[in-house]
Amino acid sequence: MRRRDFLASTLIASVAAAARPLGFGRSLQGRATRKILIAGGAFGTPFIHYMAELTGKTRPKLLYLPTASADSAASTLSWYRSCAPLNVEPSDQASFIASTSQKRSWEEVLLTVDGIVCSGGNTLNQQAIWKAQGIDLLLRRAWDRGIVLGGASAGSLCWFEEGTTDSRPKELSIVQGLGFLKGSHSPHYDAEKDRRPLYQKLIASGELKPGYACDNNAGIYFEDNEVKRVVTSRAGAKVYYVSVVSGKVIERVLEPEMIS
Repeated sequence: MRRRDFLASTLIASVAAAARPLGFGRSLQGRATRKILIAGGAFGTPFIHYMAELTGKTRPKLLYLPTASADSAASTLSWYRSCAPLNVEPSDQASFIASTSQKRSWEEVLLTVDGIVCSGGNTLNQQAIWKAQGIDLLLRRAWDRGIVLGGASAGSLCWFEEGTTDSRPKELSIVQGLGFLKGSHSPHYDAEKDRRPLYQKLIASGELKPGYACDNNAGIYFEDNEVKRVVTSRAGAKVYYVSVVSGKVIERVLEPEMIS
């Protein structure tokens, strides 16, 4: 084969290879697409359904991690009820465990599912327990592998660098999250009267980075740190990007699409 013929055939083969469709959930760099689906509150059946679709699996394995609720039985029961109408394989994993009864490692639990939903509750305690148990590091590995992460309230706040929480006595305050998603977050933006004014005040003062505020039932699907879709399960619920422009706090509305 002549050199120019060889080069031409090699080029054609390279173009053909590049044109092949990527596997579901794979980025152009060949690594898994990192996915997080959040809601400001009420991560119910419509959001679980959407998460299931994001996994790309026919019957995905979805795990509930109720650490922030102190492994509340009521919270876990609500999870199974929300999953009941869907073609998913739901499970749950307590964080308050004993080695005599917990026979699978955190790695075996967290890295063998298709999606992980974290409960609402006390974000500060959630973060402390995760770090003590090494769950925070495994959640990062899950994210890097393309396992879909998500949740509402503490289950949405936990993925950001920082945000506002009711985890301490007397008043809302700042809490640090895992930092997978850059910037800040406020859940329950329309449901709790102190959320909106405090979030704006903290961003205006520079105490919080700009970020995303979500009404209950409204949320965002991120790929890496890019907003790919804004969704809601309730008419009128919205998502906002809150930042400072020319010295003033600006709420930019991100209109959501309805999911069911």
